Formats: sequence, C-alpha cells, structure tokens
Amino acid sequence: MLVYLRLLKESFAFAINALRSNMLRTLLSLLGVTIGIFSIIAVLAAVDSLDRKISKDLSGLDKNTIYLMKFSFGPSEIPKWKREQFPNIKYDEYTYMKGAMTNTDQLGYQIFTKRESLKYDSNTVSDVNMVPVSYEFIDIQGLEFDKGRFYNESEANSGAKVIVLGSEIANSLFDGIEPIGKEVRVYGQRFNVIGVLKKKGAELFGDSDDTSVYIPVNFLRQLYGDNNESLVNVIVFKPNKGVDMAAYKAEISQKLRGYRGVKAGEIDNFFINVFSGFTDLIDGIILNMKFGGWMISGFSLLVGGFGIANIMFVSVKERTNLIGIQKSLGAKNRFILFQFLFEAVILSVIGGVIGLFLVWIIALVLTNVLDFEFVLGMGNILLGTLLAGLIGLISGILPAITASKLDPVEAIRTGM
Repeated sequence: MLVYLRLLKESFAFAINALRSNMLRTLLSLLGVTIGIFSIIAVLAAVDSLDRKISKDLSGLDKNTIYLMKFSFGPSEIPKWKREQFPNIKYDEYTYMKGAMTNTDQLGYQIFTKRESLKYDSNTVSDVNMVPVSYEFIDIQGLEFDKGRFYNESEANSGAKVIVLGSEIANSLFDGIEPIGKEVRVYGQRFNVIGVLKKKGAELFGDSDDTSVYIPVNFLRQLYGDNNESLVNVIVFKPNKGVDMAAYKAEISQKLRGYRGVKAGEIDNFFINVFSGFTDLIDGIILNMKFGGWMISGFSLLVGGFGIANIMFVSVKERTNLIGIQKSLGAKNRFILFQFLFEAVILSVIGGVIGLFLVWIIALVLTNVLDFEFVLGMGNILLGTLLAGLIGLISGILPAITASKLDPVEAIRTGM
C-alpha cells in the first residue's frame, strides 16, 4: 500500500513537472478536457437550476389539478374549426359540478381576462395581471399572505369590491404605506385592499403572484356578463389524494355531458386538462436538454482524450531513458504502468477542475446579474471530477502500456 501511495506522489510530481516544463503545450492539450467538462457541467447545472426553479414555481399546485375549459393544453386530434365552436364554460356549470362531483377536495372558478391599470392617489401601476377567481383558490393554489387575508365565500358570491395585491403591486402603489384598508381604483371603481401576498419572485411560466391581483370572479361577471367571448372561463378541480384519475376524469365528462345534453356518440365539447400532463411535458423537455448537452459536450471530451493521450506519448518519449533505468533497478512492469496511468488521470483531473471553476464563476456572475439562481451542486462537481478522471484513465492506457513494455536495455540506449 505504501508503495502505491509513493507511486501516486511521484506521478503527481511528474504531472506538475510536465505542466511547469512546457506549460503552453500541456495547457493546450488539457484544453479539450477543460472545454468538455465545462460544457457538460454548465448544461447540467443550468438544467438542474431550471428544474429547481420550475419545481418551486409549481409547488403550490397539485399535479392532479384539473382545468376544465374550451381549450386544450396540448395538441388535439379535433380539427381547429370544430374546437372553435366549443362553448365557453359557464358559472352555472361550476355551481352544478360543485354539487355533483364526488371525491373532490376543492373546486373553483376562474376567468382569464385582459390586463388593467391600478391607481392609488397619484401612483399608477399599468399592465397588471387580473385574476378573477372564486374563494376556493386560496386552498387550490396554496396562497400565502404577507398581511391581511383572502376574500371569503360571502364576499366572493356577492362580487364585493375587495382586492388582494401581489407584493410588487403593493410596493409600487403604496411605497411603504400600510395598504390594508386603503382603496385602489380599477375598472373605474374603488376596491378595498384586504390582503397582500408574500413575495415569491419571478416565475418561468405565466405571471408571478407578485405582479398579479385577485378579485372576486362574480364582480367581473356582473361587469361583463356571462356571454362575453373575450373572456376564457375555467373550472379548476383539486381531487382528493389517492383518487383514480381515469375514473375521476370520466366522472367529470359524464356529469358535464349530461348537463349540456351532449348525445351519445358525440365528442366532448370541452377539454379536461390534467396539470400532470403539463409537468410531464416540461420533464421531457428538460430530459432532452440534458441529452443534447451530453451529445454536444461528448465531442469536446473526445478531443480532450486525444490531447491527454498525445501528451502522455510525448512524456513516454522524453522519459525513455528514465524508464530503462527504473526497470534495470528492478521496477516491475505494473509499477511503470501505474506511474503513467496516475499521471494521465491527474493531468485530466486538473483540466476538469479548471472547467468546474469556470462554471462556478459564470454561475456566480449570472446569479448576481439575473433574477435567477444558478446552482452548481455537489453532485455535478463529483460527476465532472469523475468524468475527467475517466477520460484520463482511458486516454492514458495505451501510452502506459507502451511504457511498461519497453526493454530496459533498449530504453537506456534510446534515451542516451
């Protein structure tokens, strides 16, 4: 064991000596490994950071959440002209489904509408995402409050002029003033502020709660009516945990078809969109990004492997005389083999560490510049180091075997 530890120490010394004696040649040879490890780990770190951000953004929603609406989340086999004839979801269908559905934890109603401007005294915030929803959404979306509360069932059903603000909207309108109890103007009317949501940060999909405001859905119904084609209405279902999703979707379809009078043999004139289908799509995209990163970076690692092999063959050539002397003094073939293998691995790991360091620096810079956290996890650091070591091992095998099989007499004669 001590012999191999000494061998490892000597191999490290030879690797450092190779860097010092001809630094430019060695660094150029290591450049392929550095670029390869940098490319792979940068892609994996970016994808992992993206995955972490998506998971955080979607953590408030159950994957089994269902959106019943006239549009589909994904591609559909139904012709476009036929989909365009589908009727909008109605509020009376929401009230019917609320009483008819079983195995349901929460069921809410939402209207997608255009953006508006909010005003308080002389302060105005434009392009605000308006979210008219029923009172159940505090539980469906897991809303968290910095101060105040969400509107209750009575306020929601009556269409009361109450409003819940996102943190950025509240800061822009009130600038340090206590917002609860104040009135803001929107839709030409005054709304009483009853709550401010906790700050969540920017989201990758859709509008962040920070830049959104919640109002009772019945206020908008009173304002625009139930037949306004510019609005998109949705019933949101949160089924009980452990429910059979296929059976639950079938129950939704059966109940709504019966309520609408859809005849047997006719297709559904609505779409049942399960949120897990959206997350599965995102997972597939992330997987493809990782695969693409491995494919592209693999070529850089291949070039890096050739660079390590090249520098090791040069090293064998330069130290032929030394190899002959070592063998003449009793060094075994495996001693010479391991000596050059260790040297190749150490050189490759040095190149990999440089690549990892570059990823870390860029991640720090981007995290500070952008509103997005890039994280270089310990798993990716270990993966990069292991990959670099594996490339060194593979690239150094042939030069190490060549060195170990040299005849000591010929080696000494050649080196003289």
